[in-house]
Amino acid sequence: MGVIAWIVLGLVAGVIAKALMPGKDPGGCIITILLGIGGAFVGGWVGKTLFHVQLGTFFDLRTWGLAVLGALIILIVYRLAFHRDRRH
Repeated sequence: MGVIAWIVLGLVAGVIAKALMPGKDPGGCIITILLGIGGAFVGGWVGKTLFHVQLGTFFDLRTWGLAVLGALIILIVYRLAFHRDRRH
């Protein structure tokens, strides 16, 4: 896949990850898009490294699943890193 395909995949994966993990994030739509793009790359790396799964084509369900998994991982890490206790 080309770079543009990774960006589109990451954009959609970020939106899906945000829908699966709703909540208030310390960022807007742009941050969600960037997290999704990063998640697509992380998902590809996790698939190759841990599960020995090669990425398929753009329309392959396995590719989308790994991208959403990576976006969820990045979103969790982002929330843990930038979560502020609002009670104080």
